[in-house]
Amino acid sequence: MRGPHPRSFGWLAALLAAFLLAPAAGVLAQDATPGASPVASPGASPAASPGASPAALGETIRSQTREQFRAEIAQAYEFEEPQRRGGTYIASAVADIQTLNPLLAEEEASLAVNGLIYDQLVGGDPRTGQPAPSGLADSWEVAPDGLTYTFKLNTEAKWHDGVDVTAEDVEFSFDAIADERTGSAYTGSFVNAVASYRVVDPDTFEVVAKEPLFTFLYDLVTWIVPKHVWESVPFENWASDPGATGQDPSRVVGTGAFRFGEWKQGESVTLSRNDEYYDVIPNIDSYVFRVWPDQTAVVNALINGEIDIAGLEAADVASVEGTEGITIESYETRGFSYIEYNLDPAVTTLFQDRAVRQALFHAIDRESIVNDILLGYGTVARGTQPTISYAYNPDAIETEYTFDPERGRQLLTEAGWTDTNGNGTVDKAGQELEFEYLYPSGSPTGDQTAAYIQDAWAEIGVRATPRSLEFPALIEATTTNPTYQVAQYAFSWDATFIQDAMFGCAQYQVGFNDMRYCNPELDAINQRARTEFDEAARAELLAQAANIVNEDVPVMITHFTEDIVGYSSRLHNYFPGPWGGPGIQYIWIEE
Repeated sequence: MRGPHPRSFGWLAALLAAFLLAPAAGVLAQDATPGASPVASPGASPAASPGASPAALGETIRSQTREQFRAEIAQAYEFEEPQRRGGTYIASAVADIQTLNPLLAEEEASLAVNGLIYDQLVGGDPRTGQPAPSGLADSWEVAPDGLTYTFKLNTEAKWHDGVDVTAEDVEFSFDAIADERTGSAYTGSFVNAVASYRVVDPDTFEVVAKEPLFTFLYDLVTWIVPKHVWESVPFENWASDPGATGQDPSRVVGTGAFRFGEWKQGESVTLSRNDEYYDVIPNIDSYVFRVWPDQTAVVNALINGEIDIAGLEAADVASVEGTEGITIESYETRGFSYIEYNLDPAVTTLFQDRAVRQALFHAIDRESIVNDILLGYGTVARGTQPTISYAYNPDAIETEYTFDPERGRQLLTEAGWTDTNGNGTVDKAGQELEFEYLYPSGSPTGDQTAAYIQDAWAEIGVRATPRSLEFPALIEATTTNPTYQVAQYAFSWDATFIQDAMFGCAQYQVGFNDMRYCNPELDAINQRARTEFDEAARAELLAQAANIVNEDVPVMITHFTEDIVGYSSRLHNYFPGPWGGPGIQYIWIEE
C-alpha cells in the first residue's frame, strides 16, 4: 500500500482497508480442462490445510467450509453480543478514493470502500492473512494434480440489484483482470499463475494453475464484478465509466455487506447496510468515508467526536492521548516505507548506476527518521522483509547501509560525479545530479521526512526538490504515466511475503514495479519461492531475494512501518491488527 493510504498487494489488503484506514507514516502438470478459458498472457497455496502441499500429498485437499471458518472466528474473538443495532460508522482520510471499480483499486482508501461494496472469490483469515472461505466461495477443493482448483459459490449471493451471482460473473471478472487493457495492478501476478479457468455450472468454477504454486490462492486477487453491468464496456474504458467514477450510482453494483449511496468527490463516500447480504449482516446502518484537508483536521475531528476512527501519526499521539472516550493502539505491520527511483533511461539517466543509488542510501540517517520523526513507531529496515514476516532475518542481510555521508560522497566520486563548477551539486558529463522528489500531500510526517531527506542528500552534493502531490496525481506520475524521477511511498504485503509484484521484470505497469527494475536472477529465485511449500526453505529463498534487492537498490527502504490508530470507545467488537481484524460487520456502536 502506498502514501497516506499505501498501496496494497493482494486481496488481504481488503481486510485491513475495510476495517481501518491506517496512516502511512496488501503440484503435477495437467492439460487445461476442455472448454477452459485460457489466460490472456503467459506466465496455490492450498489454504485448506496449513503446510499441506497437494504436490506432495497426491490427494484431494478440501478447504474449510464457511460455517466452520465463521465458528473459528467467533471463538477466537469472543464478540460482545450487540446491545444496539444501527448507527453510522465514520472513517477518515486525507486523500479521496480513486475508483469505485474494485479491479482498479490499489491504494488503501479505494480498497476500504470497494471492499465493503464488492467481494472477492476467496477471502482472508483476519488472524493470519491466509486464504479463507469468507469471499463468494463457500469452499474449494484442490485436485490430486495440485493444479486444479474447484470453487463452490454461495448459492444465496445476489448482486445489489437482485440478480443472482453465478460462475459466469467469476469468469467475466477473470477475463477482465487477465487483460492488460483493463489497467489493473494485479494483472501481472494473475497471468503468471493462472493457466485456464472455466464455468462448471452456475455455482461451480474451476481454475487451473500453470504449475503447483504455494502462492496460487493469493494470486487470484480478482474482485468479482457483475457481468450484466460491465460486459458492454470495453476494458480500456473501465476507469472512466460512470460505474467507476460514481456518476451513475445504478452502475455501482456489488455483492458486499454495504450498498453504494453516493460519492462526493473530495468530501465523502456514503454506503448503506445490505440487509440481503449472504454472509454476516452488519449491525450498523451506514458507513461514511470522510476526506479531510490534512492530518491536523483528522486529529481534530477525532478529538471532537466527528469521526469514529483515525489513523494517527506519531506526533499526533500526544495530542490525542488522554482524551476521554478515545483509545489508542499501535502494532507492527506487514509493510515498509520506501523511496523509489525511475530506472527507465527514456525518462531519466540519473539513476542507472547502482553506485548512485547506494550513495543516496548511505546519506540517510534512518535511525534519526525512526527515532526523531516517527518517535520510535517503526523499525529501521535491514533488507526487504517486514518484521512480522516469517522471512524476516536481518542477520542474513549482507550489505548494511549505515549512515555514512563520506561513503556516499566516495561512491559518487568513483562513479564520476563531482562538483566541477563549484555550485555545490555534483555533475557528470554536463548533467547535474538534481531531480524532483515526489511524495503524498496531507501528512506532516511526510513533509518532515521529505525536508530531512532533501537536506541529507544536499550534504553529499545532490539536489532534490520535494514536491507533494495529492494521491491521484502521484499515482498518475508514477504508475499510469511514469514520468517521475524519485517518489516516496509505502507498501503492504500479503501473507506470502514474496515480493515479485514490486521487483519482478514482468511487473512493470501490470504490477507494482514502477521503477522498471529487472534482475533475471531475482526473478528466478522468486519463482522458486512461489513453488516452495516448505516455509523454512521458502524463507531462505526470500533472504536471497532480499539481498539482491538490497544490493541493487531499486528502492530505498527507510523503515518497516508501525501503525497507530485512535478510535472511539463507542465502537465495540473492534480488533485492530496487521491482518485487519474480523471485520466491520461485527462492530456495534453505542448511542
